Amino acid sequence: MSRVIGFVVCAFTLAACSASVPGLDFLKSSPAKTALRFESVPPGAVVKVSGQSCRTPCELKLEVAELSATFVLKGYQPQIVAVHTESSPVLSPPQFAPNPVHADLLPAAASAKNRIREKVVAEGRQTTPTPMSADSSAPEATEPTTNPTWAEVK
Repeated sequence: MSRVIGFVVCAFTLAACSASVPGLDFLKSSPAKTALRFESVPPGAVVKVSGQSCRTPCELKLEVAELSATFVLKGYQPQIVAVHTESSPVLSPPQFAPNPVHADLLPAAASAKNRIREKVVAEGRQTTPTPMSADSSAPEATEPTTNPTWAEVK
């Protein structure tokens, strides 16, 4: 019986020491990291995910978790793609789905001002007013003279 009590005391002492010793962190499991690939059409978009970024096509090592990838390219609308995790049934680590993450970027819509300007130019009208010089004056109409249908212009 004294051997059992001694064994239990040693086990508790060892457990208490191992909890306070920081050098035994290797016993704890770290989150799994796996490669996640990114593609875009057109290529060259900047992908931002979990505090990291890269330019497509590219690959980042990330902790396997639910996350969102944001694709940004000048002249195109930003796009956000959700990335999920899939667990395999037999002792294999979880994986990202989809992998690779793909984004088809759409051109940015022109602003209302640009659309109006493009419409005016397409119709052949002037888009900006022509400034008048200070010494020029606009023609003025005067009283009808001999011909009541025509006005004399100064």
